[in-house]
Amino acid sequence: MRIDEYLAHDAVGLAELLRSGEVTPAEVLEAAIERAEEVDPALNAITLPMYEEGRRLAAGAPEGPLGGVPFLLKDLSQDYAGYPTSAGNRALRHVPAARHAEVVRRWLDAGLVPFGKTNTPEFGAKAVTESDAFGPARNPWNPGHTPGGSSGGSAAAVAAGVVPAAGANDGGGSIRIPAACCGLFGLKPGRGRVPFGPGSGEPMHGASVNGVLTRTVRDSAALLQVMAGPETTSPYPIAPPERPYTEEVGRDPGRLRIGFTERSPLGTRVHPEAVRAVRETARLLEGLGHDVVEAEPAIDGRALTEDFLTLWYGSMAAMVEATKADTGCSDDDFEPDTLMLAAMGRTRTAADYVRGNQRWNDHILALADFHAGHDLLLTPTIAGPPVTIGRLDPPPWLRTATRLLVRTRTERIVTATRTVTDEVMNNLTATPFTLMANLTGTPAMSVPLHWTASGLPLGVQFVAASAGEGLLLRLAAQLEQAAPWAERRPQGVTFPSRP
Repeated sequence: MRIDEYLAHDAVGLAELLRSGEVTPAEVLEAAIERAEEVDPALNAITLPMYEEGRRLAAGAPEGPLGGVPFLLKDLSQDYAGYPTSAGNRALRHVPAARHAEVVRRWLDAGLVPFGKTNTPEFGAKAVTESDAFGPARNPWNPGHTPGGSSGGSAAAVAAGVVPAAGANDGGGSIRIPAACCGLFGLKPGRGRVPFGPGSGEPMHGASVNGVLTRTVRDSAALLQVMAGPETTSPYPIAPPERPYTEEVGRDPGRLRIGFTERSPLGTRVHPEAVRAVRETARLLEGLGHDVVEAEPAIDGRALTEDFLTLWYGSMAAMVEATKADTGCSDDDFEPDTLMLAAMGRTRTAADYVRGNQRWNDHILALADFHAGHDLLLTPTIAGPPVTIGRLDPPPWLRTATRLLVRTRTERIVTATRTVTDEVMNNLTATPFTLMANLTGTPAMSVPLHWTASGLPLGVQFVAASAGEGLLLRLAAQLEQAAPWAERRPQGVTFPSRP
């Protein structure tokens, strides 16, 4: 299979070719590997090649709705038996997983052919993909800029044409932010819709979910269809969708009432390009017959962020301690940023944790009140164009101080102040819009409808009410038809011309 032929198809299109017998799984996989070897030296999207495992799977003539389609796993929470899941951490990069994650098993059952794992920041803790263990992943649209995080490696690989779709997950925006940065479609399913086990039933009380990054809406629908549904470790059953997600694509979304805002929940600056993206999308929606009004939920964005961070800090502390217990590693095997976030978690009491989590209910109710009068909320996905590599690094003095304070067990000198939280908040000014959907457990998507004057993608976000994945897919498909984006390719990597 020629590279230009491979690049011309999305996952559903490749599956159709494979079913017809026009190409074989082995031929398609070799095209994907060839593409990876061509572009990845510049992008650093793949941190763990699994080429021989992919070849073994392809040789078995995989069956299923996506039988034989090449795929990449995110190197975080998507365990593949016998291969390490590093989570961007140097101590974990040589520890093989004992079994497949449930979502990986479902992808295999659907016939997908994983042949590698993608770059992620340490423990997925940042909105950029720049770990000390693997180095930065780069944006195919401009390699000097980030592809976002934490699913940045997956986003870079999809945008560069290595695969039509790749595994991702989202605990604070980690599907939608990379989608916005790389000109992709990214749907975050709602709480509990897609399994996270068997290692964890509901990480971060369901704020973190598995999903994918794709170029087309129909690919996301097809992949959600094979991912969704309860598993043994699911803490509660979720009502199945009204119809298969694949049937939502092309279905009339009806006349929707959509509230929009470009105001940052943190009260911080939003770049004019992000404002323009929302305003232009509002006009497009009106042209499609929807009612679009300026409105937003009655939520204190700073309070919501603080309540989210209480859980985030605690989760980082737990991950650091678990990694030490599992590997026997030391503090030197973690990035200074991770150690300080973990220290912040250790300074919180159990009562702090419970009170913060109880306040989540207030935010959930406020968003539900908004959705009582509006079908969807429209915002920027990110507050400005993708930042340059290294732009969100903490100050060198803070990294040095963290190492010293942790080594001497005097980190309370910093954690007793707002220094760390202020630094985290400063980073979140680039991505203030995505946390709300994680905390409230509602589905949300980033749609690639805007490119900046310098040619960088800048997506817009839609947030639905609970169980609104089908509505999001219906609207996304309508927008994709009205303003097609899948054929728009980045200039940062070479795309061969079609014959």
